[in-house]
Amino acid sequence: MSNEVFQTLPTTAVSDALKGKNHLPSTIKVLDARHHIAGKAVTVKLPIYENGAVMEAMLRAEPGDILVVDIENNTSRAVAGDFVIGMMKKLGIGGLVVNGAIRDVEAVLALDFPVFVTGITPAAGVKNGGGKVNIPVTIGKTTVQPGDIIVGDVNGVVVVPQEAALEVAARAKEKIVQDEERERTVTASRESIIAHLTKVTDSLKA
Repeated sequence: MSNEVFQTLPTTAVSDALKGKNHLPSTIKVLDARHHIAGKAVTVKLPIYENGAVMEAMLRAEPGDILVVDIENNTSRAVAGDFVIGMMKKLGIGGLVVNGAIRDVEAVLALDFPVFVTGITPAAGVKNGGGKVNIPVTIGKTTVQPGDIIVGDVNGVVVVPQEAALEVAARAKEKIVQDEERERTVTASRESIIAHLTKVTDSLKA
């Protein structure tokens, strides 16, 4: 399916549609809070300190794809810096998600390219030929399959299994409508707020 439908959906709604499952660890944070990503995953599994397989992933990626890199939470060496991330942008890649580090932060921010990362380091990665591309990777408790839909914003990163994308998108849209209606009715007056809070607290006692 097209990724466009997820471009307008916040991660909170997508997470609700997935019943709170399939999100990456909260230690992975967006560099620029304005950025929102939605695209198919190209996965990379790296040994610590290594970043060579990122280049292969860039060659395989289609415009709009999201590179999802698992380096086992190691932040000693950078997976990428401004030079590599600048190439990602020019190739039309949709974003970078990594449970590791990047460097050249000021220059990367100036590129206006979406990056979700665990840490920052001044040290460059090495290229010794290790790593694999487009295999399942597990980050935290969530496994990312190549082709899964990655949705990310200031609240975090959610993984939508590609086979469930249509259903999840529909549920997320429905949840947004429900939340908007709830806010409209519950916050209409002090009385309606009290009634809502009373209903919730009473249900917890039942």
